[in-house]
Amino acid sequence: MPKIGVKLKEMRRRRDLGVRELAVRSGISHSTISLIERDKMSPSIDTLSAVLDALGTTLPGFFSDLQSSLPYTPFYGGEELVEIGKVDTISYRVIGLNHPNRQLLMLHETYAVGADTGEAFAHAAQEAGMVIKGAVEVTVGGQKKILNKGDGYYFDSRLPHRFRNVGEQQSEILSAITPPTY
Repeated sequence: MPKIGVKLKEMRRRRDLGVRELAVRSGISHSTISLIERDKMSPSIDTLSAVLDALGTTLPGFFSDLQSSLPYTPFYGGEELVEIGKVDTISYRVIGLNHPNRQLLMLHETYAVGADTGEAFAHAAQEAGMVIKGAVEVTVGGQKKILNKGDGYYFDSRLPHRFRNVGEQQSEILSAITPPTY
């Protein structure tokens, strides 16, 4: 996760504001602002939003700016993939989490024997993927199918969906979701 303090301090200085003046404008204490600027404190969304509002910018604008200033590479080693699932049951490893202006969530999913995403769920996105190892039962709306290595899927995620490893070994899927939900 990028450190936001340096960027926040730079924005404040460009606007020729002292910490105390920013505190008065934002309603956030000067000590809190100082801690945030030194990356000694992670602000809540509300706190950061108040400070950014006082600086004349928005959360999306701030993070878009911050992200585009970070160095990145288009290549990711396996050890660089960020785990957002549970390694013991269903592992979701994100490819390119720090890619600037990311419009896609690319995942390497690993399902332990018998692992199940649980009750079908829905969200606003589109999903596509391919089973690269094992056998996974995919349910989308009222349809259900067991997909084996080399089989794929593509669906509107607003339809309730569920994934379940029905094989006798660990199963793996390479998937993409847009817009990114993480």
